[in-house]
Amino acid sequence: MTKVFIDGSSGTTGLRIRERLYTRKDIELITLEEGLRKDKAARQGAFNEADIAFLCLPDAAAVEAVELAKGAKAVIIDTSTAHRTATGWEYGLPELTGRRDRIAKSRFIANPGCHASGFIALVAPLTEAGLVSKDILLTCFSLTGYSGGGKNMIAEYEDPQRSPLLKGPRQYALGQAHKHLKEMNVICGLENSPVFCPIVADFYSGMEVTVSLFKKDLKGTVKDIRNLYQSYYRGPLIRFTEASDEKGFLSAAAYSGRDDMEITVTGNDDRILLISRFDNLGKGASGAAIQNMNIVLGLSETEGLEYKS
Repeated sequence: MTKVFIDGSSGTTGLRIRERLYTRKDIELITLEEGLRKDKAARQGAFNEADIAFLCLPDAAAVEAVELAKGAKAVIIDTSTAHRTATGWEYGLPELTGRRDRIAKSRFIANPGCHASGFIALVAPLTEAGLVSKDILLTCFSLTGYSGGGKNMIAEYEDPQRSPLLKGPRQYALGQAHKHLKEMNVICGLENSPVFCPIVADFYSGMEVTVSLFKKDLKGTVKDIRNLYQSYYRGPLIRFTEASDEKGFLSAAAYSGRDDMEITVTGNDDRILLISRFDNLGKGASGAAIQNMNIVLGLSETEGLEYKS
């Protein structure tokens, strides 16, 4: 029986991980009484007892938690931004070349950001294969459900007296300093940050990330991109598909409630759209964290996950 401690189990990601693991017969959850959730000694004891520990905390608290767990043997899976590009931490997107094996052997795993997961899944194979240069100038926009903003944003959107402005999509991170940009650059090997436009809209969960390319910036053809994605992503949790038949639309909510990701290439030969669709709470957060745990434990990586086979 694998013992699991979730440090920060009252937040959106922590709650989702807890809900998913609660019914698993191979997992024993270590829980702290409400009054001890922030007690350092109690948390340290939980880390010492655990085989796997999920950190579902703000960045500063996640750094503190790693210090508390220093003497423990637990594998740490951090869902915060704090360690995604840190030395000694493995980036938890196992579909990227070589990372599945490294995740399996790592004690410190940084779970990817939601927007970043969609961007990196689209761009990393292209830079790796040399289909785009690492100094390329990219533009990316990303649609997300409001659950990505955590408890406060969920409460804001679900308040009957909410602002009428919430009825329409809202762009944010207007200063081009979104916290996911660093991992997007580092993991893809980019020399320049993309122009990144995240947009939150009035639906609970789901995500659609779009990266646009001009033909002049592509060292190959659209067919080369499709062929690369088909060979690179063989599933089960990321797969290439032709554009879905939604009468000329692609909904950002199509993968809500699921833990897999769809990669699609649309546009035309001159102006190309690379699109990833998934759930910001699934492959973009708790689903990815559990996938990484499964890999560490030597289990099927889809154990306990929802996906299209």
